[in-house]
Amino acid sequence: MDATLEAVKRETRGKNEARRLRVAGRIPAVVYGGTNEEALAVSVDPKSLSRILHSDSGQNTLIDLKISGGSAARVLVKDFLLDPINHSLLHADFYRVSLDKPITVTVPIELKGEAKGIKQQGGVIDFPHREVEIEVLPTEIPESIEVDVTELLIGQGVRLKDVATGAKWTPVSDPDTLIVHVVPPRAEEPAPGAAEAAPATPAEPEVIKKGKTEKEEE
Repeated sequence: MDATLEAVKRETRGKNEARRLRVAGRIPAVVYGGTNEEALAVSVDPKSLSRILHSDSGQNTLIDLKISGGSAARVLVKDFLLDPINHSLLHADFYRVSLDKPITVTVPIELKGEAKGIKQQGGVIDFPHREVEIEVLPTEIPESIEVDVTELLIGQGVRLKDVATGAKWTPVSDPDTLIVHVVPPRAEEPAPGAAEAAPATPAEPEVIKKGKTEKEEE
């Protein structure tokens, strides 16, 4: 997904400038990266940026950053800062990208279908890796990597290399990373208090438990 975001070049920095911008309904941001290009201080509308971050492609959205008083740039959101109380955006870092050079991004995994191992064998899906790192051209970043689990039986799974074949991206995470597999159902644990409720083991007859009497010992 591509998006457009307006930015205004900043001439000053510091905490006072950041407060003034937030009062005015904007947040400070920095654009960096690129060949022989210096970091550029800008401000953006936090609501517009928040909509991009909450889109399907999220932080992997390729943004056409239109900079007032500067040249446009194709960027990704490299990092952002949220208020710990109300979670509003406070600051953002944008990274310039070249459309013809691969970059490394983290992409979520999306499961498709219901495994036969669940329907027919009563197994359980174990989904240990919900995102992976890949290398890809900026214009080819997938919103997610879809993994079809329909044919999986108990003991079977899908590794990263299984879904990388023929893709427009290459894995950065270990290709042998186990994304998802079907495991046997867990044995049911006894209900709380069951042990206490179980009948006690009958005591051995008292005559067997008795030791010698005092007289016998004497």
